[in-house]
Amino acid sequence: MAQVGIESVLVAGRGPAACGVIASCARLDVKSVAVHSEAERSARHVRMADQAVLLGPAPAAESYLAVDRIVEAAQRSGVSAVLPVPPALAGNARLAAAVRDAGLLWVGPDPDVLERLGGDGVEPASERGLLAWVTRDGLQFPTPVLRDRAAGIARVSWTPDDAVPVPAAARRLAEVGWRGLVTVGISPDGEFAEVAAGFSLDIAVLERAHGVDAVELALRSAAPPRSDVPAPASTPWRSAVAVQLRATLPPGEAGLISGRLPGTGRRDPIRRVGVELVAVGGYEPGDRLDGWYDALLATVSAAAPTTAAAARAVSDALSAVPEVGVPHDGPEVCEVLQRLADRHAVPGA
Repeated sequence: MAQVGIESVLVAGRGPAACGVIASCARLDVKSVAVHSEAERSARHVRMADQAVLLGPAPAAESYLAVDRIVEAAQRSGVSAVLPVPPALAGNARLAAAVRDAGLLWVGPDPDVLERLGGDGVEPASERGLLAWVTRDGLQFPTPVLRDRAAGIARVSWTPDDAVPVPAAARRLAEVGWRGLVTVGISPDGEFAEVAAGFSLDIAVLERAHGVDAVELALRSAAPPRSDVPAPASTPWRSAVAVQLRATLPPGEAGLISGRLPGTGRRDPIRRVGVELVAVGGYEPGDRLDGWYDALLATVSAAAPTTAAAARAVSDALSAVPEVGVPHDGPEVCEVLQRLADRHAVPGA
């Protein structure tokens, strides 16, 4: 039995996020089963997993987002649990209920809780937010986060340098039955704007700030309680920054990856005293970037003594990315990182 109490999971997702989850499963000695559409039979997340199952045709509604096909794939593969990756799946109450009805563990909040709080599957993009792991004992590893919303997309998120109080509503999440990871958007009046389950793109900020593995936290929430398993270890608080690197191809246009993205080589490009850098790429040279799906290429996150130092490390990592065969928003992201590194206010934050 793996230390987290779950031996095998179907990883419902794709792209860099699924690659990161599958890599964590390997470190935790948990068997991972990837799912894929006909268009992504040889995608990187498929190659990384211990096993893979075909869902259906290329359109996401007929494959990656198809509830019945995901449940059927889990049953065919023989896994004990379903681990949804993006908020669009992790917040799907119908999928959660179908997984439970099939006799499998659902790695996330209960279906009825999702119906009330997180059933919209929105990736939170408010300028302020909160990340946490919710257990019956309350919020664990609460992490305030700020986000840049250039072009309407939260491409850069970071921990504020000043202390930020946890909203009172967040402390009630445990009381209403939420279990597992949560990403919250906070409105200007301090109320919740969005509440999402799963591995939002901000979760890397929580991981870097506390030195924890979000996959381990999620699996621990779903596994039967075990008295012989120690609590997850963490490190002292550090400032953290996380970014998304996205292709800027016209919607629906495919591309071919020809250069190495962050997180797909043997070594991270940045080595600095006091800085932890983690990159996760979704494609390797020779992989096809399909026009059917989200254009996220890679995520890069860093922890350091200050937000400015973490921003500089991420900026240096992105600046070292060679021509990758498709246009991307790296230069625009680096502009935001430079303002953070210079301790200047970021528009929208």
